[in-house]
Amino acid sequence: MAKPPTEEHPQKALGWAATDNSGVLSPFHFSRRDNGENDVTIKILYCGVCHSDLHSVKNEWGFTNYPIVPGHEIVGVVTKVGTNVKKFKEGERVGVGVIVGSCETCEICHQDLENYCPRTIFTYNAHDHDGSKTYGGYSNMVVVNQRFVLRFPDNLAPDAGAPLLCAGITVYSPMKYYGMTEPGKHLGVAGLGGLGHVAVKMGKAFGLKVTVISGSPNKESEAIDRLGADAFLLSSDPAKIKASLGTMDFIIDTVAAVHPLTPLLALLKLNGKLITVGLPDKPLELPVFPLVLGRKMVGGSDIGGIKETQEMLDFCAKHDITADIELIKMEEINTAFERLAKSDVRYRFVIDVGSSLSQ
Repeated sequence: MAKPPTEEHPQKALGWAATDNSGVLSPFHFSRRDNGENDVTIKILYCGVCHSDLHSVKNEWGFTNYPIVPGHEIVGVVTKVGTNVKKFKEGERVGVGVIVGSCETCEICHQDLENYCPRTIFTYNAHDHDGSKTYGGYSNMVVVNQRFVLRFPDNLAPDAGAPLLCAGITVYSPMKYYGMTEPGKHLGVAGLGGLGHVAVKMGKAFGLKVTVISGSPNKESEAIDRLGADAFLLSSDPAKIKASLGTMDFIIDTVAAVHPLTPLLALLKLNGKLITVGLPDKPLELPVFPLVLGRKMVGGSDIGGIKETQEMLDFCAKHDITADIELIKMEEINTAFERLAKSDVRYRFVIDVGSSLSQ
C-alpha cells in the first residue's frame, strides 16, 4: 500500500496543491527526501506561474496525477549540499527549472540534452527514480540532484528572473538551434504573453529586427514602447498583413491556443522558419503548399538542457533581460489562475513564496 504524501519521505514540506480538475489550489502537507550525497536542498524564495501549470492543474492535457503541486520556475537559496556536491555551497542563490532528473547515461544526456531524454523526470506531476511523486515549486523547499540545479547570476533579480527558467529557455533554445541569432535578420514573435515578451527582449539582444504579431491592438504600444520591438503587426488587419507578406526570416509562435498557421507561413521569406513553442490542447492544421512552394520549415522546440539553460541565464544577466512580472502571495494563486486563463497578466505572475509560505 502506497504511503500518504506526508510519510513518503523524512522531510516535512508545505505547498499548495490541486486535488481535482477544478484546478483550485489549497494548502497541502507532504514530504521531501533527505539530502543525498549528490543532492542540493533549496529553500524556495520565488516561483513563476507558467501557463503549463494551469493546463496541468485542470488536466487539460489528460495526464495529471492528483494531488499536484505545480511550479517549475524556482529560485531559492541552498540550505544543504551532499558530500559529492562541489559546485554549490550553502547560502548561494540557485534555480531549478522544468526538469529534475533523467537517465544521465543515454546518448541524448551525453549531448547535454537531458530535456529530450526518454526518462526525463519533470519537476512536478512525474515520478522520481525511487518511484515517488515529484512536487513542484509552489512549496517551501525542494531537494534536487546537483546536475539539475542552476547557478542563478547575482545581477539577475530573483523574482523577475524566475520565469527565465521556463519561459526564457523555451525561446532561447530554438533561437540558438534554428539560427535566429544573426544580427539584422527579421524575427516575428507571434503572441505577446509570458513567452513572447521574453522572445522580443532576446531577439533585440541578438541584434535582430523584431516584429510582434498579435490579435490584440492594445498591445502595440506595449510591444514597441515597453519591450523595444521594431514593429507591430495586427493579425486582423488585412492591409498590414498583405504589406508584410514574405518579409520575415523566422517566426517564433508562442500562442498556446488553437490558431491557423497559414497566415504565419505567408509572412515568411523563401527558406523561412516557423518554430512553434506554444502547446495548444488540440492539433493544429498544417498546410503543405506553403511549405513546398516556399521551401519553408515548420519546427518545434522544448525547453533546453541544463548546460544551455545555464548559458541562457548568463546571457540574460549580461544583457539585463528579465521577465515583466506581477508579484503575488501564495494565497492569491487561484485568482491569478483565473486571470491567467483570460490572459490578464503583463506578463508573468511570480509567487513570493519565501514571505507567504511558512511551515
